[in-house]
Amino acid sequence: MTERELFDAYNKDVYRTCYYMLRNAQDAEDLCHDVFVTVFRQDWRNVEHTRAWIMRIAMNHCLNLLRRNQTQRDKQSQVEWLHEQTTASVKSVDTIVLEKAAAAEWGKLLRQLPDKLMAVVTLRYIGEMSMAEIAETLKIPVGTVKSRLHKALKIMRKKLEHNHSFWLKGENQYGSF
Repeated sequence: MTERELFDAYNKDVYRTCYYMLRNAQDAEDLCHDVFVTVFRQDWRNVEHTRAWIMRIAMNHCLNLLRRNQTQRDKQSQVEWLHEQTTASVKSVDTIVLEKAAAAEWGKLLRQLPDKLMAVVTLRYIGEMSMAEIAETLKIPVGTVKSRLHKALKIMRKKLEHNHSFWLKGENQYGSF
């Protein structure tokens, strides 16, 4: 495999992961470039699990940038991109409004997660990686991946339930919206 073939095979996964983690197209593009510079400077032809290795490099680059610039987290909603991708077909105005509200709520919940938990959720649901691939990518045991994913989903569920009960109380107190 040539460097070009390697780049063509993995650049979309790397970019998508970087974009989802950073919520900034320019930063994602820059990091994607940096990831492949890092890959090509190493002995990538002798790596056994190339995708997991490249994704680990991408995730490390993302986490390093997030650590350097914590204010980056508030710049864009990370779910806007997903919403744009799934709104390809024509939908009713009501459906679009409901989807935007749900996407904004999920984006808010994901931004509140610690970086380690957000990384696992991103790789699992955006990168569509298996537990084993995530473990290899992040260099952590599969059990740790499962516990982080469980913890992240538990935190998000608890916040959703809290928000839901708030709206129900508001509806009961003030009538239907």
